[in-house]
Amino acid sequence: MSLEKHYLALDFGAESARAILGTFADEHLEISEEYRFLTGANLVPTMYPEKVKPNLESDLSLQWDFIRLWEEAKNAIKKVAKEKNIPLSGIGIDTWGVDFGLLDRDGSLIGNPFNYRDSRSIGMMEEAFKRVPKEKIFEYTGIQFTRINSLYHLLSLVINKSPALEIAATFLTIPDLFNYFFTGKAVSEFTIATTTQCYDPHKQDWSTELLDGLGIPRRIFPKIVMPGTIVGPMRTSVAEELGVNVPVIAVACHDTGSAAAAVPAEGHNFVWISSGTWSVVGTNSPEPVINKSSFTNNFSNEGGLEGTFRFLKNVMGLWIVQECRRQWHEDGNEYSYTELTKMAKDAPALVSFIDPDYKKFLRPGKMVNRVQEYCQQTGQPVPREVGEITRAVLEGLALKYRWVIERLEEMIGHKLDTIHIIGGGTKNTLLSQFTADACGKTVITGPVEATAVGNLIVQAIAKGDISSWKEGRSIICNSFEILTFNPGDQKPWNKAYQSLRELMGK
Repeated sequence: MSLEKHYLALDFGAESARAILGTFADEHLEISEEYRFLTGANLVPTMYPEKVKPNLESDLSLQWDFIRLWEEAKNAIKKVAKEKNIPLSGIGIDTWGVDFGLLDRDGSLIGNPFNYRDSRSIGMMEEAFKRVPKEKIFEYTGIQFTRINSLYHLLSLVINKSPALEIAATFLTIPDLFNYFFTGKAVSEFTIATTTQCYDPHKQDWSTELLDGLGIPRRIFPKIVMPGTIVGPMRTSVAEELGVNVPVIAVACHDTGSAAAAVPAEGHNFVWISSGTWSVVGTNSPEPVINKSSFTNNFSNEGGLEGTFRFLKNVMGLWIVQECRRQWHEDGNEYSYTELTKMAKDAPALVSFIDPDYKKFLRPGKMVNRVQEYCQQTGQPVPREVGEITRAVLEGLALKYRWVIERLEEMIGHKLDTIHIIGGGTKNTLLSQFTADACGKTVITGPVEATAVGNLIVQAIAKGDISSWKEGRSIICNSFEILTFNPGDQKPWNKAYQSLRELMGK
C-alpha cells in the first residue's frame, strides 16, 4: 500500500469513548486520537416505587444514554471527515459486550439500553437453571456463567412480563445498534453475538433450543454477519446531516475481539490478556472448547476472526481500581492513575491481596470499603493507605491471572510460553511486572491501543487495502512500541498464590 488510506475506529469503553484515526501507508499504521467523550451509565427512575421487585435494589435502573452516545459518535465523524476534510475509507465501531437495545416493528428504539451491572439480572441464572439445566446451557453455548450476560437480562424481561419485550421486533447489541442507526441495516456481528450466551457455536446461529426453553422470543434475533462485512453505506438522512457518506464496516465489534486481533504474535502457543475495565485472559482456538473441564472451570468460547474462537475467562480487571479512585475523588482526594501506581509500588509487597472476582466487587460504589472488608473477612491485614489498597488489587489481579492460565494449560494439554498483554492496562507497567513475577512467564505488552488497532486492521482488510492478517500483524510490529517484562524472584509469589487458592476456596 503506497497511497495513504484513512479509517476511523470508534472505540467505546465503559468509562469513555475515543475516535481513533488510522492512516495506512508503506506498511505502517499511524494512529491519532481525534475525539474523546465520557460514556458512563446513569441511574434513572424506571418504575413506580411500589413496583420494585424483591430482587431489585431500588426503583432506579442503571442505563446507557444511547442517544447522547449516538450524537457524540456523529460529532466525532464530523470533526474528522468534515472539519478536517480527511477522506475516510470506512468507519468501524466496537464496544463492550452483552448489553443490548430493542427495536419495535417500525425500527424505533424502545427505551435506553440497560447496563450489564443493573440489578434486574440478580437471581436470573438460578431461574434459568430451573427451566434449562446449567450443563445444557453450557453445551448449547460454551459461554462462561455470569449474571451480566444478555441471556439473563432477557430472561428478566420474560419473567416480569416486560411491555418492552412484548412489542420488540429486533434485538441488537450496542455496536450492532450503532451500525443500525448509521446504515438502517439490522444485523448482528459474530464476535459480539457470541458474548450474549444466546449463540450456538455448533449450529453457527442463535440457539433456538435454549431461547425456546427460556421463553425468549426467537423472532427478535437478526441475521449474523462475520467480522469484515461491509454493513452498508450510511442512511441518506445521516449522510446529509454529516456531509459525508462513509462505508460502515462490521469489525470485530466486541472490543476484546478487536483487541485480541491486534496481538503481535503468530501461532497459538501464547496467552493474551486484554487489560482494561475487565481483564480477559485467553488463547486462540480454531474450534470451541466445550467439555466437562471448561464447564467446571467456567470458561468461555467467544467468537474471533475468520470463524475462530477465543477460549477465555473474564476477570474483574481494573474496574476495581477505577471505582476506588472514584471513591477517593468523592472524598476530596484526586489521584491520577500514575500516582496510584507509584504509591502501590512503594507499598509493602504481598501483605494483603484480593480475589478480584469476589461477587461484591461487581457493583459500583464504595469499592475502597469492599476491598478492606474482603481482607478483614479473609483474615488478612486490612490495608489502610491508598498505596496499600491499590497494591492489594494489582497483586490480586496478577495472582488470579496465574490461576486462569494454569486452568487454560490443563484444558488444552500444553504449556503456553508467553503472555501478551494488550489494551489500556499496559500503561500500568507495575501490573505487567507483577504478572510476570506471579506467573513465572515472560510478559510482552503492546500495542496500548490494541482495540482500535484491531478495529482499523479489519476495516483495511475488508476494503482490500491489506491483503491478509499476516500482513496486518507485520504492520502492527512495524508501527508500535512493544515492551518485555521478565519474571523475578518466584518464591514470595508462589507462597502468595497458594494463599489465594485457599481464599478462593472459602
